[in-house]
Amino acid sequence: MKAEIKDFIGALIGTKIKNCVPVSGGDISRAYVLYTDSDRIFCKLNSSSAAKSMFEAEEEGLKAIDKTKTVKTPIVYAVNALEKGACLLMEYVVSKNPESKDLEMFGVQLAAMHQTSSDFYGWDNPNFIGNLLQSNHKHPNWVSFYVKERLDPQLQTAVRRGFLTKEEVPSIDKLQSVISSYCTGIKPSLLHGDLWSGNYLISENGEPYLIDPAVYFGHSEIDLSMSRLFGGFSSSFYAAYFEINPSQPGEFNRMAIYQLYYLLVHLNIFGKSYYKSVKEILQVHF
Repeated sequence: MKAEIKDFIGALIGTKIKNCVPVSGGDISRAYVLYTDSDRIFCKLNSSSAAKSMFEAEEEGLKAIDKTKTVKTPIVYAVNALEKGACLLMEYVVSKNPESKDLEMFGVQLAAMHQTSSDFYGWDNPNFIGNLLQSNHKHPNWVSFYVKERLDPQLQTAVRRGFLTKEEVPSIDKLQSVISSYCTGIKPSLLHGDLWSGNYLISENGEPYLIDPAVYFGHSEIDLSMSRLFGGFSSSFYAAYFEINPSQPGEFNRMAIYQLYYLLVHLNIFGKSYYKSVKEILQVHF
């Protein structure tokens, strides 16, 4: 971290930063633990022109989850523009390796969070999935929302970036027709929106925390599908979750359709290595 940024953040929080240690913070932003005389603070830095909007959306999502009083989230101290980009300062949560009982608690709490509902699908504001803008226009119908706000924008981005051809992309009508056959009676649930293993942690005292959300109201199986995309969580997590929100018929087919969105996001951010997985789902289901 540059000295001028460290001094700026110190002035922002009203105390001198004694040390800053780089930590793993994902693929999009740089992350540090800042040490003061009396505290540790988690800091994310991003130099892109969209950084402040990204961090403001992250703060909004964390506060929305916290408001449900289900899964904990770190306290956000500040989002500030820098000369280039922005910074996000929040509570530093010391984490540990999860135990079975911790993941059971996480499953129970996520199921409770998913019971927070709405009369629409979407969100009040756009936010981000990785560094890609995520549109959240409100829809009264889940399939319409998922096709028009999730799949089609990513498919069109993939075409523009040369990862897919126009011929490989199903029409909106085709997407809606197929997904409608899998999705009936879907209730809006508050979603984390990007629930992979890097976006939760278990604190030293065993409390689950959610981080890096991309929130909106949608089908609860979205979070579960993402959680299973890169290896899945523990069996104790899913057993505890389904005790409260039982698994529904057709979940397996929906899982592939829902994972398609995240695979498209990865294709558009990281490139061709995700093409095969995207193409397979498109061929099998559309």
